[in-house]
Amino acid sequence: MIATKGVCLILGVGDGLGSALARGFAAEGHVVCVTRRARNISSLEALAASIRADGGTAHAFGVDARSEDEMVALFDKIERDVGPLEVVVFNIGANVRFGIRETTTRVFTKVWEMACFAGFLAGREAARVMVPRGRGSVLFTGATASVRGRDGFAAFAAAKHGLRAVAQSMARELGPQGIHVAHVVIDGAVDGVFTRQNRTDVEGLLDQDLILKPEDIAAAYVNLHQQPRSAWTHELDLRPWRESW
Repeated sequence: MIATKGVCLILGVGDGLGSALARGFAAEGHVVCVTRRARNISSLEALAASIRADGGTAHAFGVDARSEDEMVALFDKIERDVGPLEVVVFNIGANVRFGIRETTTRVFTKVWEMACFAGFLAGREAARVMVPRGRGSVLFTGATASVRGRDGFAAFAAAKHGLRAVAQSMARELGPQGIHVAHVVIDGAVDGVFTRQNRTDVEGLLDQDLILKPEDIAAAYVNLHQQPRSAWTHELDLRPWRESW
């Protein structure tokens, strides 16, 4: 099926922001393709079914975003079998904490592969299919670690700094070719399973708008894609109104 508003691919979909992004773009009329590692495909299938039950169109794919071969094949399959990609969102996290003395080569490399190298692959493949058409949006999910390193997060900060650099370079190269590239710095706790497992005050903070709500973040991504090219945003900071920064 060819989408009337084109296809939105979201790489790295879990219970929080990824799912909200899928629902947000589906509500705007995009066919949504969601991905995560193949071993977790069942939860993605449930999300896709839920979107279809609400009247949208969604497809789930299991992919290792660190694999060049798998990423090339994914983009080819979507372009061939689903429709032209208009939006690609890279939303893979890899937020882990290790003191510098406990950060092994394997940990550092894996975090970089997940949060930076995979983003490069996503951006490159998006450019490959979008540039000939002269349109499209590529959106990268960043974090506080994208702009400053914190104790215990050397690997994560290095990867997120690198992803931000990829996004900046792409924006300068691809903007004149009609491709809107934007990097979103998400500064603060985001409601979801991870936050709820590590905090006991989530409901109270949500009532006061002191934790980022996935659906509100997703609305900002949709707005980025819909921006007129006379006023594109290339980096956007999102944080609760009373977040210390």
